[in-house]
Amino acid sequence: MSALKHTFVGLMTAGAVVAYASSGLAQECKNPDQLVFSIIPTEETTQELDIYKPLLDKLKEKTGKPVEFFMPTSYASVIEGMVNGWVQIGVHGPNSYVLAKEKDPALEVFATYTKLKGHFQEEGPGYRAVLVSRADSKFDSIESLKGSVVGLADPASTSGNLFPRIVFGDLVGVGPELEKYFSKVVYTGGHDQSALAVKEGRVDDAFVATHRLDNVIDRGLAKPEDYRVIWTSSLIPQDPMVYRGDLCEPLKAAIREAFLTLHENANSKPFFDGIKSTKFVPMKDSDYDIIRKLVAAEKAAGQ
Repeated sequence: MSALKHTFVGLMTAGAVVAYASSGLAQECKNPDQLVFSIIPTEETTQELDIYKPLLDKLKEKTGKPVEFFMPTSYASVIEGMVNGWVQIGVHGPNSYVLAKEKDPALEVFATYTKLKGHFQEEGPGYRAVLVSRADSKFDSIESLKGSVVGLADPASTSGNLFPRIVFGDLVGVGPELEKYFSKVVYTGGHDQSALAVKEGRVDDAFVATHRLDNVIDRGLAKPEDYRVIWTSSLIPQDPMVYRGDLCEPLKAAIREAFLTLHENANSKPFFDGIKSTKFVPMKDSDYDIIRKLVAAEKAAGQ
């Protein structure tokens, strides 16, 4: 082999080593000194630090790291925190998870929680969107709602925006443009605000998640008999627990174990009582494909 060829082969080999090393560095996993945990805003948000203490303690125990709670202002702030890397573990809504994963495909769902049967909520790892009006109002059918003022929770909400605009919108023949059916569409900022807006007469009706409506009732802010259910959606997978995909595998395994074994600890009962649940169960990305289909339909309708 000529000297020139030896030099060329040497340069190619060295280049391959550098490229491999660079690739390895680019894909190096993250093992932060501290974990940041966040959750989409709910009616319990102001109580989250107390309600979630058993889970945060379990995360500290299993990972050996301090855990900071990030108090969000919107669904979007949780998405932003995870996509930008300063939130490592997040509880999303099904739709906000799909939106977040579109921005960062490396995000991974690993669990959700099962719910206890409640006033409107059924038992299991799913829930429904319900369209409710005041029980003593004139609104007692889908047809009677035409021209009324309707409340939606948040643009990134599954049961408080996506299902109403795509599934209910198709039912009444307006697609995602609910504004063509209702006289006014109001974003209330959350399911609890929607439920209370109906009770207090600030909107005529609203789309609310069954478990969120139960929470408002359980807090003594309303009674089941205050509401009339006019429409109910198909079953929606419960809120996904998500971590960043670039975390090191042993750390991800410790996080999963913290969630999936939490119900085995007697001191976790106040936590599960607080979220009306029994335990966390494993979930995978494909469990949320139904949400993706609805998001795709919404985008197609908007073109």
